[in-house]
Amino acid sequence: MVLSNKAQGLKLSGIREINELLQKIPDVIRLEFGEPDFDPPEHVKKAAIDAILQGKGKYVSSAGIPELRRAIVDKLKSENNINYDISEVVVTNGANGAIHYSLEAIVNEGEEVLIPDPGWANYEQAVKAIGAKPVFYPLYEEDNFEPRVDEIEKLITNKTKAIMINSPNNPTGAVYSRKTIEDIANLALQHNLFVLTDEVYEKFIYEEVSSENKHVSIASLNDEIKQKTLTINSLSKTYAMTGWRIGYVAGPQEIMSAIMKLISAEESCVNTISQYAAIAALRGPQDFTNRMIHAFSERRKFLIKGLSEVRGFKSFIPKGAFYLFVNVKELGMDSYSLAIKILKEAHVALVHGSAFGKNGEGYLRLSYAASIKDLEEAIKRLTNLFNR
Repeated sequence: MVLSNKAQGLKLSGIREINELLQKIPDVIRLEFGEPDFDPPEHVKKAAIDAILQGKGKYVSSAGIPELRRAIVDKLKSENNINYDISEVVVTNGANGAIHYSLEAIVNEGEEVLIPDPGWANYEQAVKAIGAKPVFYPLYEEDNFEPRVDEIEKLITNKTKAIMINSPNNPTGAVYSRKTIEDIANLALQHNLFVLTDEVYEKFIYEEVSSENKHVSIASLNDEIKQKTLTINSLSKTYAMTGWRIGYVAGPQEIMSAIMKLISAEESCVNTISQYAAIAALRGPQDFTNRMIHAFSERRKFLIKGLSEVRGFKSFIPKGAFYLFVNVKELGMDSYSLAIKILKEAHVALVHGSAFGKNGEGYLRLSYAASIKDLEEAIKRLTNLFNR
């Protein structure tokens, strides 16, 4: 069998690679996935069951159920201060689907897309999947992993079509300041670039963040940048609905129309039952999300304190998301070898920093979306491995 060039150019993400390896190891503490250990709210599960019993599992619009798109429009207006029409929103197969379709709609083969390094591994693969070229802009711990906009500008060529941003950030947990967001907006407008903004962790921001540094949606700054922005989000993290695969993208109507056509051609529509559940999630009480964020805040403190006792582990203090990006450079091993050693000898699954880009080398990513019991056991095992 001869694979296409495109298929040969893609690879399994480092996260999935670790996930495959751990299947063969017993009693693993799993801190590799960004997946809340909570169940979705009861009213969301009930809405899904009701949709099934009422025979609603039929084909729907490729853009998504109108009631869900309206709920998304209302959410973006009330929470993100962005005014969209229902025609400017499309429901997708998770945020990952939103990213892929957005790129497919606006980027041609051979063009370039700026992506963060370290950044979520799927960004690179999504750009490559459409035959475009990923160009990495560096993030540094000494800058609290916020972008240096002047360095980004040096990477722009006549082939650059878009820039991807992610705040709160995976894997670092960095939350970009309003000034950084404004500087990126100005850069994009100056060079006529699209902005793809991944905001799936928007609500996971913790107490150390000042009011000035709360999450800022770049499309909320002004109408000019809004017309160049694709706002991407999902219900996976906020409502613990990772496997329900409901995401969305909002942006200019012409681009949304193109994305709808791509969805029609490639998968007809997004899971209908999950869409009815998503309406209940967005329209219903939000106390579930607040409880989950409070729990993660406590786990974050617990993990930071525990890892401070592990030799060679120095945690970057994250302002958002639910990951610790731990500096392990003084241990003198490459991050992949270290992650494999930890998996095989301590039976703790975490992700090597190099899975998130060249600038991720020398770090490990641990998710604290796991129970305190699991975090406590993970700390115990890591301490036994490195402090003996």
